[in-house]
Amino acid sequence: MPDLTPGDKAAAVDSLRSAVMRLGRRLKHQRVDESLSPTEMSVLATLARCGSATPGELARKEHVQPPSMTRIVALLEAKGLVRLEPHPDDRRQKVVSQTEAAEAMLVESRRKRNAWLAELADGLDEDEWAKLFAAAPVLEKLAHL
Repeated sequence: MPDLTPGDKAAAVDSLRSAVMRLGRRLKHQRVDESLSPTEMSVLATLARCGSATPGELARKEHVQPPSMTRIVALLEAKGLVRLEPHPDDRRQKVVSQTEAAEAMLVESRRKRNAWLAELADGLDEDEWAKLFAAAPVLEKLAHL
């Protein structure tokens, strides 16, 4: 691969940002439960990916203020999607865990979004599939930095 100039990198970042934002907006419309906000869905996905956590840990992972996370957790608990349990080491804290209902909803949500994305990707040629296959781990890394 040739050396990229700062201008080349800036153009690539701009193109990536635009494409990811458009695709993300379109994926958000493929929701299973319209009553959940994107933030609530993100919290459930974080619990599924990382396991149980305190509200403070969730706030850090989701980049929101702790009082906001407390409200989100309360809404999710009222919907039966998370449960709060005593922290094993600190009685002042609670641990948030997803329920089976949340797990089932996330599985269905992933299935629906994957099916939609797979249908879009059916229009790619072999070279584009190879590039997508190579780019996926890099995009995953960027998403978690």
